[in-house]
Amino acid sequence: MNAKQIGLLMIIIGGLVSGPGCTSQPDPMPQRVLDAPSGTHPTALTSINKGNLRFSEGQWEAAIVEFEQAVHADPELAEAHYNLALALERLGDPERARKHYIEAANLAPGNKVIWNSPPLRRYGNVPDKPRENTTAPVLPGIGGGGGIGGYGGVGS
Repeated sequence: MNAKQIGLLMIIIGGLVSGPGCTSQPDPMPQRVLDAPSGTHPTALTSINKGNLRFSEGQWEAAIVEFEQAVHADPELAEAHYNLALALERLGDPERARKHYIEAANLAPGNKVIWNSPPLRRYGNVPDKPRENTTAPVLPGIGGGGGIGGYGGVGS
């Protein structure tokens, strides 16, 4: 192998080791929808499952229809609200998404996936962790991780 071939080989190996994603920014929107918990109303369960499939296929509008049906069947199903918010966010409807992210957090104060999601922190007045032994709602407004809407504040 001559010097030119070795140099080319080193470039190829370097590209494989560093990978194409090393310089890209992480997606600020969660990729993962939530499954319905055991004991979920059968109609809501079917709609969540269909919505999750549509979401995984990138069919945001179809996913929204299914998640809305799940919310209608069981308005207190936090996972349905959260998944609906994810799909609405993907479709570019942040105002409707905000309502459902906050509703999901209100309904599931101990769910770490919901509480730790970047979109919820963007939209709600979210403390660093859910309060224990309380059912106090997450209120939209200023705050959540510091500053206005969780984007830092004075001195950040």
